[in-house]
Amino acid sequence: MLRYNCLIVDDEPPARAVLKRYVEKMPMLKLSGECCNAFEVISFLQSGSVDLIFLDIHMPQLTGLELLRTLTKPPKVIFTTAYETYALQSYDLDAVDYLLKPIEFERFVKAVNKALPSKVISSTTQQILGTDPLAATDAFLYFRVDRKMVKVVLKDIVFVESLKDYVKIATINELVITKNSMSAMEAMLPGDRFLRIHRSFMVSIEKIRSFSQSNIQLSEVELPIGKLYQREVLKILQS
Repeated sequence: MLRYNCLIVDDEPPARAVLKRYVEKMPMLKLSGECCNAFEVISFLQSGSVDLIFLDIHMPQLTGLELLRTLTKPPKVIFTTAYETYALQSYDLDAVDYLLKPIEFERFVKAVNKALPSKVISSTTQQILGTDPLAATDAFLYFRVDRKMVKVVLKDIVFVESLKDYVKIATINELVITKNSMSAMEAMLPGDRFLRIHRSFMVSIEKIRSFSQSNIQLSEVELPIGKLYQREVLKILQS
């Protein structure tokens, strides 16, 4: 199997350790090195090359964003950070993806899938995560509501809305309110069927009736596209 060389860049050892563990789980990736600041990266790239960099943004002396701007022919980059405020800048630099810490493995796999050619990951993603039961048309998940578990069929979901410590799952038949986070919902719901459009909203792609630069129209509801998500959302919907 063709393996892609990657570099982990983060000034915090625990963060590097998490990414290293994730990389080691993916047979198509080979860890070429680890760096703790931008200058180590520059030195590393002067003596070799990599296909993919997992790049922290908030680092001393030179940020990940500033580093990427200095590279004339940068490899593919997946930004990793604890701060949402840099998302728009990262997409302006053509980053593959933007991962918010703490990074879940499923979300990491999704980002790598974006970075590598589809033929590379098609046969290996199932080996890593197992056969995905959520790909079936009749797939469903159970969510705890009060003292019972409520079945939600994925094809019935119209949108998901954040309500602080809870989320509201709006389906074609009912509203389900469960204690959960948007990041957890994003990791659970299949990325080819659901799209995060705002800090507070995810939508079913097949339920979108129309969209503009700033809004998405679902059957009876119009939802805003957040500025931090706008570029990626429009890129996906227009492709």
